[in-house]
Amino acid sequence: MRGELKPGDQLPTVRKMAQTLKVNFNTVARAYRLLDEAGVISTQHGRGTYILPVVTPYPDSCMEKLDELTRRYLLDASELGASAGEVLAIFQRNLKNWTDADESRSRQNESGSPNGGED
Repeated sequence: MRGELKPGDQLPTVRKMAQTLKVNFNTVARAYRLLDEAGVISTQHGRGTYILPVVTPYPDSCMEKLDELTRRYLLDASELGASAGEVLAIFQRNLKNWTDADESRSRQNESGSPNGGED
């Protein structure tokens, strides 16, 4: 168990990590819970535990606006009858599409061409 973990990497199960490190299951479970609460990892029931991206702090006003957008989004999803798992899956899919598009725009800007330098 050596190396550097990157955002999106999956961690072993609590049981597997405890066996590998030769520590008590409850110790690993508590560590995972604390890391989850701190926003370092995300545990998705039935899917696993993943490393979250490092969040760059934003000014308080921006964070407040994002917080309000998130509350409205969750309220709307609740009114539609969506489960937490469904909301998370849709959000993750859209976040991936958004970050992929952002990376594409960055490459285009670096090349100075709308086709990413493939003219």
